[in-house]
Amino acid sequence: MISVLVVDDHPVVRSGLSGVLSTLAGFEVVGVAGDGAEAVRETVLHRPDVVLMDLQMPGMDGLAAIREIARFAPTTRVCVLTMFDDDDSLFAAMRAGAHGYLLKGAEQEEIARAVRAIAAGEVIFGPGVAERVLHQINTPAARTSAPFPSLTARELEVLELLAAALPTSTIADRLQLAPKTVSNHVSNILTKLQVVDRTQAAVLARDAGLGYDPGNHPR
Repeated sequence: MISVLVVDDHPVVRSGLSGVLSTLAGFEVVGVAGDGAEAVRETVLHRPDVVLMDLQMPGMDGLAAIREIARFAPTTRVCVLTMFDDDDSLFAAMRAGAHGYLLKGAEQEEIARAVRAIAAGEVIFGPGVAERVLHQINTPAARTSAPFPSLTARELEVLELLAAALPTSTIADRLQLAPKTVSNHVSNILTKLQVVDRTQAAVLARDAGLGYDPGNHPR
């Protein structure tokens, strides 16, 4: 039996996925969760073989939950099941530790095949997602002298201010953004740089020459 934890903030989706998997031979749904923090708790408690993980949820999102599961339950494998069909979400999930990426709307047999394969140690992508992964692998990296090419222009601005050890409220004032928006950018930065906190991100940024001088002028 392959034990599965279903994570989604929509009750109808959770119920539907759980119901489908429970009717298929060889699967056991050991729990459900409605947000990332609950997903981590349920994973540590039940140690499922596979977690079906949504990305956008209130509180702790799917990316943060994937990182925590990789830390506290390394034998559990995660398959993202999301509506987000963009490269940033895809590669952020894989960097966080996901072992598969499917889009909502996938047929139940496709989901079942993916769960079986991931439980067996494979890495699985939905058909359209797989094409983009192969394209990314086969496309030579662009030559650039700019630090951290995976970051957007706005994320670089936030990182520059992180390197100056400025708090979220000050960064928000400087960039005329809402504090919540700044926090979202910081979360994306940590994922893309594969660091665990703001301090590590700031150290990498300063090592790369980012940051502000004592007069608060850009270098």
